[in-house]
This record gives sequence, C-alpha cells and structure tokens, in this order.
Amino acid sequence: MKKINLALQGGGAHGAFTWGVLCRLLQEEDIEIAAISGTSAGALNAAALKSGWVAKGREGAIENLEWLWGQIGAITDPMFAPWIGAALPTAEIWAKAMKYSPAYTAFDMTTRMLSPYVYGPAMQNPLANIVAKFHYDSVCATDGPDLHICATNVRSGKIRVFTGDEIMPEVIMASACLPSLFQAVEFEDPTTGKVEAFWDGGYTGNPALYPLFVSDLPDDILIVNINPLHREELPVDSQSIENRVNEISFNTSLLRELRAIDFVKRLLADGSIKRGTMKNVLVHMIADDALMNDLNVATKTIPTAVILSRLKSAGEAAADTFLKSHKKDLGKRSSVNLTEMFS
Repeated sequence: MKKINLALQGGGAHGAFTWGVLCRLLQEEDIEIAAISGTSAGALNAAALKSGWVAKGREGAIENLEWLWGQIGAITDPMFAPWIGAALPTAEIWAKAMKYSPAYTAFDMTTRMLSPYVYGPAMQNPLANIVAKFHYDSVCATDGPDLHICATNVRSGKIRVFTGDEIMPEVIMASACLPSLFQAVEFEDPTTGKVEAFWDGGYTGNPALYPLFVSDLPDDILIVNINPLHREELPVDSQSIENRVNEISFNTSLLRELRAIDFVKRLLADGSIKRGTMKNVLVHMIADDALMNDLNVATKTIPTAVILSRLKSAGEAAADTFLKSHKKDLGKRSSVNLTEMFS
C-alpha cells in the first residue's frame, strides 16, 4: 500500500479539475490518502472526500464529490456530459466569450467599485447552502484522512489551519471567502475563544503544507495545482492583469514552503543535518497549466457546466498521466525537481 498526503489548492470553479484528479486517484486501490490540506475549492473537495470516505470508503468519496460539483453546477450525467463537451466551443473560446459578455463585465465593474458591505445580507456566498449540507460528524471524524482547512485571519494577517472538531460550516466558508465579493466570515475561534474575522486561505496558505510534515504521516505530498505557475502571454487588459496578480499571490505561499523543503533536502543531502532530524519530504504535483492558460477570472468566478465538465475530464487525464509516469516514485523519491523549479 502506497500512502500519500494531498495538498489541494483553491481557485474558484477551477477546483473541478481537482475533482477529476481525486476521482482518478480514488480508483487506485493500492494508494491510501493519509491526510489532506485544502484551501477554498480545495477545502470543499477535501471535506466532500473525507465525508464520503468515512461513510462508504472510496465509492462514497467519489459519490460525494459528484454530489458536490453537481450542486455547484456541473453536468454529471454520464450520457450527457461527453456530448455537451464535444458539441460546444473550445475552453479558450468559451472563456473569452464569458470574459467579454456584458453581464460579466457589469459584474466585474461592480465588484471593483463597491465593497461587499454595501449590499448587506443580499450578497450571501452561494456556497453557504451547499456547505451546510456536509455531514460534519464524518468531516470531523478520526477515521479516514486527517483533514486540515486553511483560512486567513483578517486582523493579524496570519494563516489559521483548522483541523478535527474545529471544522464547521463557518470554517469552510471562511476558507473560500474572497474579500472583493463577500463579507469576512466571523465566528468564535475555538483556540482563542475570541470572535475572529477570516478571508480566503489562499492569501496565506494555498494550501498549507506544514501540517503534513508531522512524523506519523507519510513522506509523500501530492499537490494538485490549479493556479498556473507560468503564463507565456503578457496580461494587458484590466481583467487579465487582476487574474494574473491573483494567480501569483495565490501561489506565493506554496512556493515559499516548497523553497523551504528544497533547502532542507539539500542540507540532508550534503550531511549538514542528520537524517531523521527533519523530514525528507517527497514532493509530487498534478497540474495542467496549458488548460489553465486558456481559462480566466470569469471561468474561475462563475461555474458553468461546460467548463466544469472539461475541467473534471482534464483532471482525470492529468492524474492518469501522473500515475503512469510516477506512481512507482511514491515512497521513494520526489517527482518534482525543486532545484530546477527555483533555478
């Protein structure tokens, strides 16, 4: 049995890519998920997987992920999804059509000009009704993978990682709270006993890797990356610039932790620190930067059945490619060359 930890990024509706990755990984009977760290869409995917896993194992996890994205807006009917994916325009054309549509342009301008506090309760996060339906006895259970949900404390600017019984609907909503769209999520932090305000965890940990460094967890961390690390095309319009700024900022904390892992691995390799003193983390990554370069802030913000269906298929394909190329590396070596990444 190969045991791994999962690190699931946030990125709005693009989290459907992670849905596809998880469904493919769950088909591998000899891979066990020991722990998951998730932020925003990654937190939603993580909670759905954990809850389903506790109820009905792998099959339950896949079913619960299907339910989650069906609620968000995906077409999950196996007879219909392939047809609509083939009949409609490419992801790039669809993304551009959404980006330049009058409705999205008006929405984008409004969110830039007005604070979400102007609208009051009218601007409720539509995810609230979905998150409330999660079975929290299962989400917080000691069975199944350990679960860590990341959010950002607004006042301190620090990351807050919730785990175990700390996880409740407000925590997942906080992890997915974009401050340009929604009011901060406020609730009593179980650790401090004070009412704290939280924003999206992507600003400080997208996702946090350090909860996965504990000694009783496996060495392997598989990151599902949905914010492209590289974009060849220079953004020149306001929406594209904002989108790239968002991608860079949401990758910053992850890159910082990966750089720290690389530093420790080099110290272990040259004998500067004794083996066993610090964990020799094995890093793996599943991504599809080519697809994500074709998408934009509109497809990230507004879930459409077409894009979600294609993202899921792309996630399944990317996971399949990873398994064919690197499943043998699990438990033995990193499949990501961190030295090359930071050179």
